[in-house]
Amino acid sequence: MRATHRWSNLYLGAPGFCFAWKFKMFAVIRTGGKQYRVAKDDVIKVEKLAGEAGDKIALTDVLMVGGEGATTKVGAPLVDGASVKAEIVEQGRSRKIIIFKKKRRKNYRRTAGHRQHETFLKITDIAAG
Repeated sequence: MRATHRWSNLYLGAPGFCFAWKFKMFAVIRTGGKQYRVAKDDVIKVEKLAGEAGDKIALTDVLMVGGEGATTKVGAPLVDGASVKAEIVEQGRSRKIIIFKKKRRKNYRRTAGHRQHETFLKITDIAAG
């Protein structure tokens, strides 16, 4: 059976829309100057954090906690007592970015490359506090 309504792909589990967020406990955390929406068992890529693969860390910059029928707690700016526990899966580097500078008619060309360090985290627990 094929759905014909233009919004029907949202109800068929299309990427970018998930009913599980309504029922799963989630948190919005801040690390490396960026914010991430995480739930238990998610694997996320963040800026480099200290530690080796297998180490367990606690992320205490929790901006919001919600889900599982509980009331949503929004911090001002942080939620008191909330923390997200994670395990470092892997330390790595992202793909190479090429920087190329040129000034026309001056025979000036410079090429450089950069690979950003990154950490993969698996979220193991969310404590609402």
